[in-house]
Amino acid sequence: MMKTIQCKNLIFNSGLPKICIPLTGKNITSILDEINDLNQVDHDLAELRIDFYEDVDDFSKVVDLLKKIREIYFKPLLFTFRTKKEGGVHDMSEENYFELIHMATDSGLIDMVDIELFSHEESLRKAVAFAHEKHIKVVMSNHDFHKTPDKDEIIKRLLKMQENGADISKIAVMPTCDDDVLELLSATMEVKNKYGFPCITMSMGRLGAITRLSGELFGSCMTFAVVKNTSAPGQISAAKVKEVLDLLHLE
Repeated sequence: MMKTIQCKNLIFNSGLPKICIPLTGKNITSILDEINDLNQVDHDLAELRIDFYEDVDDFSKVVDLLKKIREIYFKPLLFTFRTKKEGGVHDMSEENYFELIHMATDSGLIDMVDIELFSHEESLRKAVAFAHEKHIKVVMSNHDFHKTPDKDEIIKRLLKMQENGADISKIAVMPTCDDDVLELLSATMEVKNKYGFPCITMSMGRLGAITRLSGELFGSCMTFAVVKNTSAPGQISAAKVKEVLDLLHLE
């Protein structure tokens, strides 16, 4: 049985994969400009990649930014600080990372929060519990920009996220050959058929582009697309993603 997760009007793990647009501006002006652009594009939610923000170390400025975003953007907002070890652009201590997540969760200005699986276990569990207390959905994630683990390891990581309280498990991997893409898709399909919990999986780069479009068939409930700026290799424009998802929609 497929388990669904609802965030505002969105139901994850049902129907078409949801289209998420990352916001990667370095300052308030560029981020608000990105939002004005994406408000003209068919999509489901936005991800604020706060590690791109030049004032991310000043948490009061992060709250001010969130307030300004909420004045003009009303769809679900996913708050993400991607650490450098998993492909992010800004160094931050683990203590400050969890303080930032706590602040964003407590602000009442976000709907979902990304928390990386390979973090301090006690801090991870506390962050998840606090998010759920505040009715914030948790996307627990892992990113490997160097390789693709084997199918069993991919499934093991996705299951470990569920054990740690994730609402949605997410893994992104780098393929070195066609077989790596098939490994990722096979793992995703097994999770869908055997466990049924919501997950986001993707194989990055040109080789993995198909995984950003085939989620409804294989079991990935969300895909990342772009209006202008990419946040990961292989992302496709939102308009093209929407067109292909509609074309492939399973009646």
